[in-house]
Amino acid sequence: MGSYGHGDTGWFTHDRFGMFIHWGLYAMPARHEWIRNREKINDADYLKFFELFNPDRFDPRRWAKAAAAAGMKYFVFTTKHHEGFCMWDTQYTDYKITNTPYGRDILAEVVEAFRAEGLKVGFYHSLLDWHHPHFTVDFLHPLGIDKTPEEIAELNRGRDMAVYREYLFNQTRELLTNYGKIDIFWYDFSYNRTQNGVPGKGATDWGSEELIKLIRSLQPDIIVDNRLDLPGSGDIVTPEQWTPDECVIDESGRPAVWEGCQTFSGSWGYHRDETSWKSAKQCIDLLINHVSRSGNLLMNVGPTSRGEFDYRALERLDDYAKWMELHSRAIYGCGAAPAEFPEPRDCRYTWNPETGRLYLHIMNWPFRHIFVRGLADRIRYAQFLHDGSEVLYSKGQDHMLSYCRNPEGMLCFELPVIKPPVEVPVIEIILK
Repeated sequence: MGSYGHGDTGWFTHDRFGMFIHWGLYAMPARHEWIRNREKINDADYLKFFELFNPDRFDPRRWAKAAAAAGMKYFVFTTKHHEGFCMWDTQYTDYKITNTPYGRDILAEVVEAFRAEGLKVGFYHSLLDWHHPHFTVDFLHPLGIDKTPEEIAELNRGRDMAVYREYLFNQTRELLTNYGKIDIFWYDFSYNRTQNGVPGKGATDWGSEELIKLIRSLQPDIIVDNRLDLPGSGDIVTPEQWTPDECVIDESGRPAVWEGCQTFSGSWGYHRDETSWKSAKQCIDLLINHVSRSGNLLMNVGPTSRGEFDYRALERLDDYAKWMELHSRAIYGCGAAPAEFPEPRDCRYTWNPETGRLYLHIMNWPFRHIFVRGLADRIRYAQFLHDGSEVLYSKGQDHMLSYCRNPEGMLCFELPVIKPPVEVPVIEIILK
């Protein structure tokens, strides 16, 4: 592995919670952000969306306020997705937001609004580009679906990835120069494999070694993700749509700084008819599960083509706001608990190493008692975090613990029969 420098992840591992925003022309058909691939749509048939895109209801200040209220401390906005459409006033293509009926630099407006709410700034930028005339057709390209190697070779006659690579570098330089300090750059994605005799794309195609050097030269403190197919170049590991059961390790086997990216529903872009929206409890569980394994959660919103957050996304953001208003102390600055505190059944721990406080997240409300190990003679005080009310506990050979097979070192929290009026109750444990 090469040495490619590192960004500043100190604030990142403290803040733990961010907003992903996937927005582009695909919000108009509203059938998934990969619609060009899924429906094999060519440039000519996709052009109508570009010619008509006009998010007249767009108000980034409302977005930023909703993110801040939900407890999110940073955001990552889609500058360009695989469709190739650019959400800023780039000088390197006409396929951009300022050439639509909307006519304004959306990225600049988003950055200004979110910075005003105190959120750190991140850009998502697709390495793929299904619009650029020199991006070579492969097995993911809309023109290459189900094509033979010979047919794809014919489609690529006249295309030159070196030309596209220069475009990628130019736009990266532009994004990291024209919008002030950028805290995160989130590339997506490499697929360095062969499928049906057709090669995908990886570090050589992107020029990843030189690309990461360019990024570090322009923004030395920036956090870069791990999707450039270049081991050692990323600051964060980025599992997508799944939650690790334990702390994540990097390519060298060391504990990694990591961030899981998740969606409220099954797609990233706005999908009008998608039905698998997560409940409030599922969303809060995701945040707790990530932080309890020393990870961040990047939760995605896909705005509509008129520029608003879907009402279901707003509901979930409000659910986060209500929970985080009372429980953010168990998230910010926290990570996995030391191994000496094994998690009780149906619970997760988060741990703040600076305050030395342990947080017991009760994911499934039990009847009256929670039995824990590793805390006997360690507790100074315990309270519910949502209201600061004392939580009593017993230890040693008391009546309840006498039924346990190995009562030594065990402690029993005594709970109300009725679950407190929050989605996931948390006991704050102040240690001696």
